[in-house]
Amino acid sequence: MLGPGSIAVIGLVALVMFGPKKLPELGKAAGKTLREFKHATKGIMDDDDNNKKESEEPKK
Repeated sequence: MLGPGSIAVIGLVALVMFGPKKLPELGKAAGKTLREFKHATKGIMDDDDNNKKESEEPKK
């Protein structure tokens, strides 16, 4: 697990590597990527749940 000290060091290294002007753009891109990933995995889970429900229903 990452502690507060580790997170601060990672942030400092990122600041030095990319500069203060580039960090907001990188953060925005990372957030957008995580949102798209979450949306895609939710869609997969919903499809899986629908398939389970259909297979559990008694056939007429």
